[in-house]
Amino acid sequence: MKLPRFFLALLLATSLSPALATETPVISMDGRYAGVPGGSTPVTLAPRPMDLRTRIDAALKAKGADYRPRTEHLRPDGSPRYTNRLILEDSPYLIQHAHNPVDWYAWGAEAFEKAKRENKPIFLSIGYATCHWCHVMERESFENPAIAELLNRHFVAIKVDRERRPEVDQTYMTAVQLIAGRGGWPLNGFLTPDGKPFHGGTYYPPDPFRDLVTRVAALWDGKRQEVLDQAERVAQVLAAVQARQAMAGEVGREAIQAAVTEALETHDELQGGFGPAPKFPREPLLMLLLNAAERSPEPALLEAIGTTLDAIARGGIHDQVGGGFHRYATDNDWLVPHFEKMLYNQAQLARVYLLAWRLTGNPLYRRVASQTLDYVLRDMRSAEGAFYSAIDADSEGREGTFFLWTPDQLRGVLPAEDAALAINLFGVTDNGNFEGGNILHLPRPLAEFAGENGMSQTQLLDHIDRIRERLYQAREARPHPLRDDKILTAWNGMMITTLAQAGDLLGEPRYTEAAARAARFLWEQNHRETGELWRVHLDGSSSIPALQEDYAYFAEGLLQLYDGTGDRLWLVRARELADAMLERFWDETRGGFYMSHQENQLTALGRAREMGGDTSMPSGNSVALRVLQMLSVRTDWFDYGERARATLAAFAEPVARHPPGFGYLLAGADDLLHGEWGRRRYAALGGIRISAAQVGARRVTVELEIPPGWHVNAHQPLQENLIPTTLALVPGTGGWHLGQIDYPVGERQQLEFQREPLSLYQGKVQIEATIEPVAPASRIVPLRLGLQACNDQVCLAPETVELHLPLADAGMP
Repeated sequence: MKLPRFFLALLLATSLSPALATETPVISMDGRYAGVPGGSTPVTLAPRPMDLRTRIDAALKAKGADYRPRTEHLRPDGSPRYTNRLILEDSPYLIQHAHNPVDWYAWGAEAFEKAKRENKPIFLSIGYATCHWCHVMERESFENPAIAELLNRHFVAIKVDRERRPEVDQTYMTAVQLIAGRGGWPLNGFLTPDGKPFHGGTYYPPDPFRDLVTRVAALWDGKRQEVLDQAERVAQVLAAVQARQAMAGEVGREAIQAAVTEALETHDELQGGFGPAPKFPREPLLMLLLNAAERSPEPALLEAIGTTLDAIARGGIHDQVGGGFHRYATDNDWLVPHFEKMLYNQAQLARVYLLAWRLTGNPLYRRVASQTLDYVLRDMRSAEGAFYSAIDADSEGREGTFFLWTPDQLRGVLPAEDAALAINLFGVTDNGNFEGGNILHLPRPLAEFAGENGMSQTQLLDHIDRIRERLYQAREARPHPLRDDKILTAWNGMMITTLAQAGDLLGEPRYTEAAARAARFLWEQNHRETGELWRVHLDGSSSIPALQEDYAYFAEGLLQLYDGTGDRLWLVRARELADAMLERFWDETRGGFYMSHQENQLTALGRAREMGGDTSMPSGNSVALRVLQMLSVRTDWFDYGERARATLAAFAEPVARHPPGFGYLLAGADDLLHGEWGRRRYAALGGIRISAAQVGARRVTVELEIPPGWHVNAHQPLQENLIPTTLALVPGTGGWHLGQIDYPVGERQQLEFQREPLSLYQGKVQIEATIEPVAPASRIVPLRLGLQACNDQVCLAPETVELHLPLADAGMP
């Protein structure tokens, strides 16, 4: 279904009315005259109610003496000339706009009531604190008194932080994409008083934006019914898109393979990535490809993963000095990034490189993952252990300045020998590669550079570490980009997942403890009461009822902590969040989840629901599917698995249209349909925890943790009809031979329901075995454990679980 485009032509053809074309005066936000562009006569606006002015004044005063208003409109004493309602909000992005001459409202009932009462259209502007083009439009248009006066006179202006209100962003982003054919941030829309969009776009330069605002105002006054008809058409198309994408169906192995095949068809074989510039890492897709490669390591798939991860790690999108990643690259070479650093990129890319290390054993991937996590712990963590949202792209009034280097700067920081090495290694030139400076990158693979310079790769890495530390300390003395200090539950949950997984896979307790500390913080600060969460924490207080993605991401992090530590507290808390998510957000009609808890009471567009796939991060539905799948094998509640399958079915139709757009959903589907992949599994309705580990160059162990009251039969049961506990290789996997297997001796017990004595395993049990390569093999050893769990009342069905253990290099042929 396509949206008619005639309204745009009508909008462009509308003549300016004389009244709107005239220069208009500017009124300060407290209702007093502040200055007149072009010498026109001042107009008096109704003053604000005293209680609102009092609250605004108090909020401004509470900022303290060190507060620096983000505006060019200052009085001689440095105080802001304008202060609007956004000073009352706890969003860094909204506070950035608190001193614009635009009379901004935050998203809420007050703005919609005013629009309906005064019969004015709404101007909606959505962005986030570290958005470069949001800053540009603010500076050019929202700080412009003439443009602000037009907005104040003819519209109710609403400013939205997309990171606090993703359900609002999702709805209007889809609408703008339908209207304009593209989307992005800042996202700007024109709405009816009941919230239905009729026009919109992204960034506008100041003169075209002023003309657009003027034309829309004229249309509203002169051809209102046509505007309302257009808004109704947009709403109908939105509803149709939502219904179509929610069609139930089956998603199986064919969809997963189709996603992999289509991704490989778009793979850039020379420079890595999937598709042309601008190049985004596309972490959800990479996680699907890694999942697929672990199950079936096809050469073309491994090549695509390796080429992409090598190119990203060597590129300017990777901060070669401080660690971590910028958001995306503007070019094909991954050299020139958009310099902002988002928490979600750090969490996802650290996880991608961690899983790539698990798959390949490439020590450089482990290095990238560790350096990224160390960067987050050092530069993006609060004193209480939670994680900030983002680092801005801009500093000193320019994008990327903080991250650039000249040859002389390197020579001024480093000893002569290290400076020469760094200039050569990082491709630094006198002319630079970005606005006269150099984005440090690695033009050649490290192994190649080391060989050309007569050193081993290990020696080169030692040099690089010494250089990185000196450069980092020098860079710290520069003016820093803005840091967005708000703590989002969803993004912190994502970071907890990665840290917990890293602590487990790398054997690094500090990562596990960092994950646990952040989880404790969220539980203490953003957990309201049983089953309720806040979304945002800032400046010591929490606010905004959590959305579905907050529940899903936080629950996933808690489950990963449970896997890594065995502490059942994390499992109990994850179940509480999952149960609350099902109760509050589940769509009984179509399956899957709504984004928000309740019907939208402010607009006529209904309850927000995700309609797309996994974009810059996995969707809330994709994460929920994985949470439900994980709970289905870690607990005894059957409904978790059923809800996971219903969530998957709800996205069958959009998955069929574009499989690569649902990478994380399909990776979760793979685990749901074919079992989890990794060195830890669960049996006996989640009661028995099973872990595989390497204990020597060619020695492995499998440990069972059996809860009190339960047992499994020993390897040699005393009766022929009992199912023994057995360890073997997964059939059909070549390259490995399982040598001597040492089973523990069973405990002889006489149970009430059995007349004859039994030989049992109880509590913690370890089985050890020798592993031998017999051909060029994957570093992943596939083990199969057979068992049957019983208590004194019931025996469960016999089970087999597969464990996939990555061996260190010493175990390889």
